[in-house]
Amino acid sequence: MIGMNISQAQKKQFQKKVLDRYVVNKRDLPWRKTKDPYKIMVSEVMLQQTQVPRVIQKFTRRMELRPTVQDLAQASRADVLRERS
Repeated sequence: MIGMNISQAQKKQFQKKVLDRYVVNKRDLPWRKTKDPYKIMVSEVMLQQTQVPRVIQKFTRRMELRPTVQDLAQASRADVLRERS
């Protein structure tokens, strides 16, 4: 890329600023407390469609209803769509 000659020191400085800002401003979100790929995937899909405060409520409910990918796979499409509202 033209004009993108950034030194390693500049990259490290930028990374530190971003991470420092995250530490100060991070939100306590349920999907940040897991390494479960299913829960992370569900949160990512939900966040594409809805604002974070609403996703928090809906994510918690979804995990109660369908805690595993197997539970989701066994549910009918109609049930899953009904649970969205």
